[in-house]
Amino acid sequence: MRTVRFLLVAALVAGALSAAAPAAASPSSDYPEFPYPATAAYDEPFRGQFHFSSRSGWMNDVNAPLYYNGQYHLFYQHNPHGLGWDTMHWGHATSPDLVHWTQKPVALEPGAHPGDLFSGAGVVDTTNASGLKTGADAPIVVFTGTNGVSIAYSTDGARTFQSYDRGRKVVTPTGTSRDPKVLWDAARGRWVMVVWSDGGGNGVNVYTSANLLDWTYRSRYAAGWLFECPDFFPLPVDGNAANIRWVMTDASGEYVTGTFDGAVFTPDWTAPQRMDQGRNSFDGTFYAGLTFSNMPDGRTVQMAWQPGNRGGTWTGNASFPVQLGLISTPAGPRVTRFPVAEIASLRQGTTTWSNRTITTDPATDPFAGITADTYEILAEFDVGAATATQFGFQLHRRADGGHDRAVVYDRAAQTLYGAPLAPLNGRVKVRLLVDRGQLEVFGNDGRLSFTDNVNFNSAAGSQGIRLFATGGSVRLVSAELHRLGSAWGQGQSTLESNLAGPWRAAGGSWGDAATGKRGTASGDAFYLSNTTAADLTYEGDVTIASGTAAALTFRANADATQHYTANVDASGVVKLWRPGRVIATAPAAVVPGRTYHLKVVAAGASIKAYLDHGTTPVIDATDTAYSSGYLGANVFNGTATVQNLTLNGPGFATNLAGPWQPVGGTWTTTTARAGARGTSAGDTFYLSRTVAADFTYEGDLTIVNGTAAALTFRANADATQHYTANIDASGVVKLWRPGRDIATYPTAIVPGRTYHLKVVASGASIKVYLGGGGTTPVIDATDTAYSSGYLGANVYDGTGVVQRLTRG
Repeated sequence: MRTVRFLLVAALVAGALSAAAPAAASPSSDYPEFPYPATAAYDEPFRGQFHFSSRSGWMNDVNAPLYYNGQYHLFYQHNPHGLGWDTMHWGHATSPDLVHWTQKPVALEPGAHPGDLFSGAGVVDTTNASGLKTGADAPIVVFTGTNGVSIAYSTDGARTFQSYDRGRKVVTPTGTSRDPKVLWDAARGRWVMVVWSDGGGNGVNVYTSANLLDWTYRSRYAAGWLFECPDFFPLPVDGNAANIRWVMTDASGEYVTGTFDGAVFTPDWTAPQRMDQGRNSFDGTFYAGLTFSNMPDGRTVQMAWQPGNRGGTWTGNASFPVQLGLISTPAGPRVTRFPVAEIASLRQGTTTWSNRTITTDPATDPFAGITADTYEILAEFDVGAATATQFGFQLHRRADGGHDRAVVYDRAAQTLYGAPLAPLNGRVKVRLLVDRGQLEVFGNDGRLSFTDNVNFNSAAGSQGIRLFATGGSVRLVSAELHRLGSAWGQGQSTLESNLAGPWRAAGGSWGDAATGKRGTASGDAFYLSNTTAADLTYEGDVTIASGTAAALTFRANADATQHYTANVDASGVVKLWRPGRVIATAPAAVVPGRTYHLKVVAAGASIKAYLDHGTTPVIDATDTAYSSGYLGANVFNGTATVQNLTLNGPGFATNLAGPWQPVGGTWTTTTARAGARGTSAGDTFYLSRTVAADFTYEGDLTIVNGTAAALTFRANADATQHYTANIDASGVVKLWRPGRDIATYPTAIVPGRTYHLKVVASGASIKVYLGGGGTTPVIDATDTAYSSGYLGANVYDGTGVVQRLTRG
């Protein structure tokens, strides 16, 4: 979403906050970016405790909410480098339950992805209709851009995204266009896209596709009210699957229902209704709502942007997830919004009341004396015999009678919080979600929804609640008060691991950094998963930033007073130790700032430690102190980062001798896209200890983003001399050495896809084969510069993954 008015409001908002440098495109080698503070308590004044807000920076439209492989993914328009709207990124957060959210690295990033990364939608291509799948994960395909739609996709579970066909526009409506929404049309067995444009006036173009990549224009639904950020979805009327209506909405939450034949949407009425009564504008409290894709239980769940929340480090938040329904009314079908049932997981204490008469006398208030900061209230009132002119709740009330907000039902006007709500069978139901910067009001099981931003005073003397009646009495049929805990801090933002959480610190301080989990301590600090193991293969990447040691810890008890730990130590050793005993050491040149890969293989009393993918253990010891326990990490006397902590994982498969040595850049061993991962703004090499002259050398290469991934051979120790055969995203396979491109072979190379390269070198003859079964070389060259050297890998200008590097 982008408008001139929006930009003006955003600039005004930003000007009222602290100044920040403009957001800017980043180089591919920085992707995926995690430009957030190392720690975030999420407990600042006005920061929602169960409403999502970005860890820092500006947030606007909800983008591409979807479910995949046990996780809900929320993407959003984002400026991570300032508090106002600026160069748009796609922020990213995940949740196991729609409630507890974890900030993740940036999903789409200018510089790494072309074009305007504006609002859009996403789907999970579970059948691989797109053909984009490589590896175990189904493609996650997202749609973005302005004045035409571009595609990005992920083949590693939304950890990273690649641009499809270098950002080529797959559809381009006339006029100004943006905000594509894509969904699966089950009745026709194909994908549908609606894209807002103003060509000829406000409206959406409708397209269909069998493969998510090639789209056919079908129709246009024009409507003056329909301004940007459309959503389009089917809902059963009154829960009847045989009676389906389609709902077309815009950014302000206005909507019409109608029929859809797979090509043309026909509305039931012309003038729209509103699904939420909050200030539905880009400077209001409810805007740009979008529904989740691929929900496992068939529900239609929506989140929207709340522009009005801000603090010293963030601007904007998302509304609490609601389930949408469609009910029959005398005026036609109407959308209902109601908090998802998963809110129950936040409840930390409940008080209930029933059959009370509320009068003007404060003694009749059951909430008297109760204080709460973040909470949920459910109340039902019998208004059939009521004499009160008004009744409701004063929220965050103080001893002097002041309060931050009142939610009032006016019996004569039949309004709740100023919005129309007629009684049902003589009853009025009120449900309130009260957070530090948010108030959501629901009436009569979601027939009324009012999403608001309120800066609640959370001071101890300002947490009262009052249930009141004026001008008479009203019967309270029932009421529930649920105190709601924090939704933050249960997941890992940047630590990649297959170990179970929740994780817990035992000493020191632990925070999130772009390169993993960062620990700091003056002595020992441990970070322990909830996974226990006895016999194991446990590995990970460790980096000493400053100080003494970084380590893998295993067979630990809950407070790490018992454990084994294998570390790299800046004194120049790899060490295996437990409390009270150094079991073994091995000399190693350990340099702060360099990433080392440690692997521990434990079987009974036997414990072996390996360094940098060496095939021979640097430590081979026996100790019987501990037979089983928790897995985790350790830092000693300084600051260190750990990453890719993996139990019994695939690791980096190779038959080449180690330890492997990085030359430039950073090399880690990934868990999501298994293999050795190199990142650099220029060339980075990863060299084994295997030296060869004539050989067959092959492996699997993936460009995650950027330019090239490669096999390197006949290299010297610092890779100033070498041959390298790469796949290059410009569309070639290339054989080169420093100072000379020896040969190229033009072919489409798709970032995110894995390619198999094989090199056969015999004297001056060098042949390069593409694909595992190829018998004809794509490059057949002669060069006499280097006759022998190390075998290894290379990545250039970005990030690449290499795997199964094998000398035949």
